[in-house]
Amino acid sequence: MSDSERPIREVTRNRRAKYDFEILETLEVGVALQGTEVKTLRAGEVSLGEAFVRIRNGQMWLEQARIDEYREGNRHNHDPSRPRRLLAHKREIQRWAQRMKEKGLTIVPLSLYFRGRSVKLEIGLGKGRKRHDKRQVIKDRDNRRELRKFTR
Repeated sequence: MSDSERPIREVTRNRRAKYDFEILETLEVGVALQGTEVKTLRAGEVSLGEAFVRIRNGQMWLEQARIDEYREGNRHNHDPSRPRRLLAHKREIQRWAQRMKEKGLTIVPLSLYFRGRSVKLEIGLGKGRKRHDKRQVIKDRDNRRELRKFTR
């Protein structure tokens, strides 16, 4: 079974990301996790609301993502807000690091999901929106909704 045929089960989605940022490009990366973190993800106790991606020493790191402690865990439980290494090809990391040097671009996590048994994170290269841009996004969305109402 190829990677694209494996079933996807979404754990969480960063709903504010597409509102706060204009997403220019996306990439699917793996996440290096501890055992108790995977068990917590299966229960869906994770938040990407304040999370962002940083590139340090040629590696991508997921910062400020909160994966709650495993309820049945013992003293070897994980730290809920520790930085987590993202697994991507070296060439992709270098290309994204180069793009981040452009003015106003940042890497934001979009969604976290299981692809088969693997935990994957969809990240996006985004440009921050100003307040008036956000208002325009809301107007466009409302207009599309109204159009769909009348075309039915």
